[in-house]
Amino acid sequence: MKIPYLPQTPSANDIPAQFDAYGIPFEKVCCVNWDTFPYCPEARVRLAYTDSHLLVHYSVDEQSVRAQFENDGGDVWTDSCMEIFVATGNGDNYINIECNCIGTLLVAQGEGRQNRTRLPKEQVDSIKRWASLGRKSFPQREEPTHWEIALAIPLNIIGQTKESLTFNVYKCGDALPTPHFLSLFPIHTAEPDFHQPKYFQKVALE
Repeated sequence: MKIPYLPQTPSANDIPAQFDAYGIPFEKVCCVNWDTFPYCPEARVRLAYTDSHLLVHYSVDEQSVRAQFENDGGDVWTDSCMEIFVATGNGDNYINIECNCIGTLLVAQGEGRQNRTRLPKEQVDSIKRWASLGRKSFPQREEPTHWEIALAIPLNIIGQTKESLTFNVYKCGDALPTPHFLSLFPIHTAEPDFHQPKYFQKVALE
């Protein structure tokens, strides 16, 4: 896996089409790390970067979908959710950018699960997003659903990338009828825990 460079930052809603035009492939987020949570919806991610932004495109197919949280900072991991955790290049510091299926964000930074600092509103607002299901909340829908999210994340939030990016990507839905905890790269812990920077992997920037 490599993360390609794009010469310009598209608007969030144009990211999927730009990725298609450049032939950027999806990677499956399909590591089932814990036998007690075997459900594996089809979750995929593809990434690119520009001089100013990290670009993320998620594509998900799952058996039920939920978007209770419409305002940033809520418990989006309980909804149908995709997440990217990125090391910031300073010890064990990393940023978690968690996004439900309507583009609502929870963003924090720090070392480990217990030492998180929420980013201020102006920084969260600077992350531009597009959601195929729209941006309005809705109750749980127990029906097969396809949804997509695109994010344009300013690099000054995660630290300037140069040669590589160290990260992991997750799919979860803690309050869905079938909770699940998938990752792009494997996690070797006894219980579900995404706050594990030692299991992030370094991927080269093209």
